[in-house]
Amino acid sequence: MPEPSAGPLRIALAQRNPTVGDIAGNCALVRAARAEAAETGADLIAFSELFVTGYPPEDLILKPSFQVAAEAAVEELAKETADGGPAILLGAPWREDGKLYNAALLLQGGEIAARRYKYALPNYGVFDEIRVFAQGPLPGPIAFGDLRLGVMICEDLWVDEVSECLGESGADILFAINGSPFERDKTDVRLNNAVTRVTETGLPLIYLNQVGGQDELVFDGASFVLGADCTLRAQAAMFAEDTLHTSWSPGSDGVWQCETSLPSRHPDGLEAIYHAMVLGLRDYVGKNGFPGVLIGMSGGIDSALSAAVATDALGPDKVRSVRMPSRYTSDASLDDGGEGADLLGLTTDTISIEPAVAAFEGMMSDVFAGREADATEENIQARVRGVILMAMSNKLG
Repeated sequence: MPEPSAGPLRIALAQRNPTVGDIAGNCALVRAARAEAAETGADLIAFSELFVTGYPPEDLILKPSFQVAAEAAVEELAKETADGGPAILLGAPWREDGKLYNAALLLQGGEIAARRYKYALPNYGVFDEIRVFAQGPLPGPIAFGDLRLGVMICEDLWVDEVSECLGESGADILFAINGSPFERDKTDVRLNNAVTRVTETGLPLIYLNQVGGQDELVFDGASFVLGADCTLRAQAAMFAEDTLHTSWSPGSDGVWQCETSLPSRHPDGLEAIYHAMVLGLRDYVGKNGFPGVLIGMSGGIDSALSAAVATDALGPDKVRSVRMPSRYTSDASLDDGGEGADLLGLTTDTISIEPAVAAFEGMMSDVFAGREADATEENIQARVRGVILMAMSNKLG
C-alpha cells in the first residue's frame, strides 16, 4: 500500500455540492477534485458526510438497491486509488452484520483501508438519524502513514465522548466531516464548539462541511482548520465550492501543525441570509430540473426582493414576472412593479384580474347581498392571482 510522501503531509479539503440520489454525479465530483488535488501533490483528499449519496438522503437510504449502488460506487473509487494518486476520505452509507451505518471510509492503495461509523446520531430538528442508522462504537484513530487521523462524523464533534476517546487512543489530528445546515450566526457556534474540542484534547482540528442547497436545507460550507493552540489556520469560502490545500508537519513538541493560509471572507447577518436564499433557490431549481421561476410583481417590497433573489440565483433569462392589476391597484404600484422588473432585466406580462374578480362578485352577489366589502373580496383577488400564476406555470413549463 502506498504511503504518503516524505516531507510535509498535504491534505486537500474538498468542499463540494453533492446531490441526493445522484451517486454517479457525486462520484464524478470526487474524481474531478482528486485529479486536481493530484496536480498539487496532495497525499489525501477528503469529502463531507455521506457525500456518495448526497445529504440528507432520508428514506432513500432505506432502499436496499440504493445501498448496494452506493457501496459499489465506493468500491470502484477505492480501486482507482491504486494509481498512486491521493488517498480519499469520504462519507457513505455502509452495511455490516445486517446493520446500516453512517460511515467515513478511507480509500487507499486500491482498497477500502479503514472504516469508521458515526457514534452520535442526531434526532432533533431536521435530523432523524436514529430512525435510519445504527449507532457506531466509539472510534479509534485511522493510521495514514505517520499520521493518526481522529475521524469524526458531524454530530460526533458536538459531544465530548468521541474526541476524548480519539485523544486517549493516540489521534494526532481531529478530522470532522460534516453535513451541517446553515442557520443564522451558526458559524460562531461551530467554531466555539470546535475550540472546545481542541482545548479538551490539545489536538488540531479539521472541520470539513458540504455546501449547497438540498430541498428545504442550505449547507454553507465555511470549512476550517484550527491549530492545537485554537488559532484559525485555514478557512474555506462560505456558500461556494472551494478546496483548502493544507500542509501538515509535526512540531518540535510532536504536535502536528498546519501551515497557515489567508482565510476567506465570510458574510454575516442579513448578507449571509441573502446568500443562503440565493444558493438554496439556485440548487432547488437546478437539482429538480425546473426551467425557471414565475413571480407576481405587485410593486411591493416582498415581490421585488423575491425577484432579486431569483435573478441573482438563476439569471434574468430564467425569471418571468407578471403584473396582475385590479381596480384597486394604484398606478404607483404598477409603475414600481414594472420598474423593478426592468432594473433586473426581466420579461414582464400584464394580465388584468378585473374580469375574473367581477365574475366572482356576480356569482356571489346573492349570498353577499347587504354586506359591506371586506377582506373577503381582497382574498378573492389573491386567489385569482394564484390561479393565473399556476396556469402560466403549467402552460409555459
